[in-house]
Amino acid sequence: MFDKSKVKLGIAPIAWTNDDMPDLGKENTFEQCVSEMALAGFTGSEVGNKYPKDPAELKKALDLRGMQICNQWFSSFLLTQPFEEVEKACRAQLAFLQALGSKIIGFSEQSYSVQGQIDTPVFGHKYVLNDAEWEKLCTGLNRLGKIAKEEYGICLTYHHHMGTVVQTAEETARLMEGTDPEYVSLLFDTGHFAYCGEDPLEMVKKHIGRIRHVHLKDIRPEVVETVKKGNKSFLDGVRMGAFTIPGDGCIDFEPIFAVLEKAGYEGYMLVEAEQDPAKANPLEYAIRARKFIAEKTGL
Repeated sequence: MFDKSKVKLGIAPIAWTNDDMPDLGKENTFEQCVSEMALAGFTGSEVGNKYPKDPAELKKALDLRGMQICNQWFSSFLLTQPFEEVEKACRAQLAFLQALGSKIIGFSEQSYSVQGQIDTPVFGHKYVLNDAEWEKLCTGLNRLGKIAKEEYGICLTYHHHMGTVVQTAEETARLMEGTDPEYVSLLFDTGHFAYCGEDPLEMVKKHIGRIRHVHLKDIRPEVVETVKKGNKSFLDGVRMGAFTIPGDGCIDFEPIFAVLEKAGYEGYMLVEAEQDPAKANPLEYAIRARKFIAEKTGL
């Protein structure tokens, strides 16, 4: 069994309101979101677009509900913007997270990304880096990871993601090999590996030594296949229900949990299943996810 004092459970606000498509869940308020997270039995949250920008205001609202911020997405543009601009934006977010007591920042390189392009098919259109670009990306991540750790006490975790320059098993391995383990860790996302055809169990086995944050996400393979055959975009797939909560799709989570448990994983495991809240009631799905995790892990 996992050590309950070292492994905590969180859930992402994207099930209530989608940052990339704000019409999904536009009726759901911040207060409703975090209240229902707590009601479903979670203690951690990532940051959504409706969350207060003042860390003191946000922390007060979370403290009232026994919640805390455990990570925040950061869009880096190390390949297409001057490093100084990326560093400035990163420092601002690190200071925000530090004020909230969070220990994790989740990086995703968004240069050349097609994940947010509603008219670009997610399969077959992603950008592939050349050697010089890999060197630039890894060097930049090492520099920012050093700043995050030494100046803010925060761990930089890299989030492999559909439609971005780090999506596949090969690309994830190259990023891990090209970065310093002291400054760059992995945000392991079951759903994104499964979506692009990789085996999440093999990925967790391969990278277990670098994983510092976990996203628990399932996929509906029939929807993913429709996205692929229909040349649909990543955002189209979200609307169609490509993602769902763990236990509601095709991923076998038990052996994945077993690898994390055996390795003594510490930190948050976070349910992140972006769906249309009008079709998948966020509270209902949050409760179902929490029950599934309890059954499989004892947490």
